[in-house]
Amino acid sequence: MPLSNAQYEEIMREYNERQLHNRHIMTQRRQEAFRKVPRLQEIDGAIASTAVEKARLRLNGDTSAVDSLRSELTTLISEREQLLLANGYAKDFLDPVYTCPDCKDSGYINGEKCHCFKQAAINVIYQQSNIQEILRKENFDSFSYDYYSDDDINPKTGLSSLATARNAVEECRFFIKDFANKPKNLLIYGKTGVGKTFLSNCVAHELLNAGHSVIYFTAFQLFDILSKGVFDKDADAIAAHQNIFDCDLLVIDDLGTELSNSFTTSQLFLCVNERLLRRKSTIISTNLNLNQIWKTYSERTFSRICDAYTLINLFSKTDIRIQKRQKTTSVT
Repeated sequence: MPLSNAQYEEIMREYNERQLHNRHIMTQRRQEAFRKVPRLQEIDGAIASTAVEKARLRLNGDTSAVDSLRSELTTLISEREQLLLANGYAKDFLDPVYTCPDCKDSGYINGEKCHCFKQAAINVIYQQSNIQEILRKENFDSFSYDYYSDDDINPKTGLSSLATARNAVEECRFFIKDFANKPKNLLIYGKTGVGKTFLSNCVAHELLNAGHSVIYFTAFQLFDILSKGVFDKDADAIAAHQNIFDCDLLVIDDLGTELSNSFTTSQLFLCVNERLLRRKSTIISTNLNLNQIWKTYSERTFSRICDAYTLINLFSKTDIRIQKRQKTTSVT
């Protein structure tokens, strides 16, 4: 989907702010390290002058001198790393700071848009600018098994709520590990407040950090965009369909909370089927059980999901959201 001039400028402003922020971090690090270890500043100056001389000699074709300077640079860099480690810093503490090392916060690699730019465009187009903030809070580092009981047993599987949650996390980690090589799909289902959205966000967080494009929609948002393209002939919505079909990961949250009708049934099948054909991964979370999915979205959609998706049934006797709220209240 093409960006408007205003949207493009908004994204580029973000890159400029990112560069300024990271340069400020770099300046602070240098000041701190040089104050603590003055020899580091001497080495830094020597590295800079040696690099300039190396470039000059290369232009003049003096390869033997270049080799000598390369060896000198290696010695200087090694000394810097040893000094940093000896004084409690990481060896790359004085290296340039980048939010995206791949494009060095320019948004482009060899004239092509970087993966981070593509995700920034997705965030602007679909107004999911808050997704990064959500994923900072909801990820595997903050995921807790404390809300799942080893005493609650699912009679259908014989597994406890806790064991089921552990298996679900393991399945999600496998999904992430094999993501680039073999696209997979997840259907995470269960009653309200069992951690379905949280687990979806854990996966999205890992894949975003790995440079994959992710679009997050509630079911209502997804069908709203699809309907605008079909019924209103909205040009932006029509163009948006391609991103929905082509992004690396599409997350459809809370399937079944939208107003279900023949249109949503046909569009869900289109979305599921088209992404399977394009070998793109999808995560669907829903409060519906498998029988309800079949009845609501047709046998052919249910069949495609059962054939191509890993099914994860989370359960808990108590709503995790309520447990968290009670825990917060008791602490305060």
